[in-house]
This record gives sequence, structure tokens and C-alpha cells, in this order.
Amino acid sequence: MEQGLWLQEAVKPWGIHLNEIQLKQFEQYFHLLVETNKVMNLTGITEEREVYVKHFYDSLTLMLQLGEIGKSAICMIDVGTGAGFPGIPLKIANPDWKVVLLDSSRKRIQFLEQVVAELSLQHVTCIHGRAEDYANQKEYRQMFDLATARAVAKLNVIAEYCLPFVKVGGSFIAMKGSAVDEEVVEARRALHVLGKNQVDVRKLTLPDEMGSRHLVHLTKRDHTPKAYPRKAGTPVKQPII
Repeated sequence: MEQGLWLQEAVKPWGIHLNEIQLKQFEQYFHLLVETNKVMNLTGITEEREVYVKHFYDSLTLMLQLGEIGKSAICMIDVGTGAGFPGIPLKIANPDWKVVLLDSSRKRIQFLEQVVAELSLQHVTCIHGRAEDYANQKEYRQMFDLATARAVAKLNVIAEYCLPFVKVGGSFIAMKGSAVDEEVVEARRALHVLGKNQVDVRKLTLPDEMGSRHLVHLTKRDHTPKAYPRKAGTPVKQPII
């Protein structure tokens, strides 16, 4: 629980108050991640401190960017969620949120279903599939207050995957590494075409000199044209430039 108590104090200034149940859920998540990682490639990070900093703390930095919006019971989708980052930590910290976890790997989705069950998380849907397919379905298209993606693809590509899910007035936050300026410039046309998005970039430094991060926050100001996202594989092969 030592790392849990550290996390509790680290995020308190952001207005995030983790109780004992939530700290226990983070602890359970850590153990499930490490144990499952022995038989499935989920993460290259397994040391407890690193998991708490590089996965849990890092995921919760989105709350800094959301501000007051994050305090309401929003509906979010995590695209290419992998081992559940940032979706699961955000759900633990915000029990009232409705969360969809989308990934193209059935094995990862099965792992996430186990996590959701063992942590007794409510209002979480785990979906095996591709963003290009689900973003064109009526029950998912432009239905979310927030879409997120962590280190999935270049910004002009991941924007095409994620922005069709976001309501007008909603947000897409791309979690990026230490360098984003060139990506933002390259994605300028895509961000306009996909919803006349307003762009805000925030740089963050992780504790213990574990690296720097950028949150690229897009506020969607118009509807995404029906032509997007294009069929599977096209956004990567022919990105909007």
C-alpha cells in the first residue's frame, strides 16, 4: 500500500481524492498486471514504483487537463487501450464515469474484463475491435464527452480514429512522449477537417526523473464529416496532411 499512499498524496493537489477502496483497486490492478504479464505481453514496466509513476500517475494527469469537466459524470472512450491505460486508472479515480475500453487484441480485452470483474468496476464496457469500425456505428459515433489514446499513433492518424467518437464541444486528449511540436504542425489540416479542433498542449514531468510527457488536448468545435474515419488501414497508409 506504500505506493498507493504516495499516489494518493501526489494527486491530491489536482482535486483527486482517493479513498481506501480506490487504493486497494490500484493495488489489485498492479498485481493483476504483473502476474498476467508473465504469460502475455502487456507492459515492459513491472517494478512497482515505475508502474505507479509511469502508468497510474501518468494516466491520472488527464484530470489536470480536464479541470472542472472531469468532476462531472462524463462518458469516455479509451482507444487502443492496451493494458488499460489511461482508462482503468481514470475509472478507479472517477467511479461515476462511464468508460469504454477499445482494443484490437482479444487477449488484452479478456485481461481487461478480468480486471473490471475483480476490481468490481461498474459501467465499464470492454470492446474487441477497431476504431475505424466502431466510430461509424450510431451508438458510438459522436457520443462521448472524452476520447483518449496513449502512444497509439502519430497525431494526424490517431485523431482520425478518435475524433469521430467525440461530441461537438467534447474533448480528445492524446497522451504523447517528450516531443510533439512537429506532430501538431503536421496534423493541423487533419484537426481542422475532423472537427475544427482547438488545440492546447501541456508539458508534464514525471516524478523521480522518469521522463517528460505531453497532453495534446483537442476541443471539438464542429461535426466530423461522415467520410471519416476511412476504412481500416487507410488512416495509417494515407494520413490526412
